[in-house]
Amino acid sequence: MKKIILSVLLTLGLSTTVSAAEGNAEVGKDKSAMCAACHGVDGNSLVPMYPKLAGLSANYIVKQLTQFKDGTRQDPVMAGMAAALSAQDMADLAAYYSSQKRTESAGTETALGKDLYLGGNSENAVTACVACHGLKGKGMAAAGFPAIASQNAEYIKIQLEKFRSGARANDNNAMMRNVALGLSDDEIKALSQYIASLK
Repeated sequence: MKKIILSVLLTLGLSTTVSAAEGNAEVGKDKSAMCAACHGVDGNSLVPMYPKLAGLSANYIVKQLTQFKDGTRQDPVMAGMAAALSAQDMADLAAYYSSQKRTESAGTETALGKDLYLGGNSENAVTACVACHGLKGKGMAAAGFPAIASQNAEYIKIQLEKFRSGARANDNNAMMRNVALGLSDDEIKALSQYIASLK
């Protein structure tokens, strides 16, 4: 089964690499003090525009930090934060945040958001979110698809808008950019609320 998954990932051009550094969650907890103001002490950000890191896979966190550092993912705040991080620092932070439990968010389940998440919109070439992120939004860590359930709705909205405009372009094979291109402002808002409502 593992060989089949790796074969599919390679065919899709998705990264199958694992961080070279082995992360230590206890060390990562100490290092996370600098992250707490935006992402919360345990990775559950109370600031709606910032993401909850709790429960994300370690590989996904390392990928994002690496790409903030090398400029593949653009963000002036995170570029500054990631600039001084070593590969070991990233692995330790990732080990800590991935071991934390994500708190529930207060999203609103709307018919539009649910329809888009579960069925997409073939007319506008919008693939259903469930295909990559799963029925409950738990993601598929082995394929690099993040857990999005109970993520802050405002953060999801901002990221979908960035994918749509091309301001965020660190998605494999432009998958998220292609999906977001077909979404209207109202659809992005409804989808963000629905994703935040997933438990």
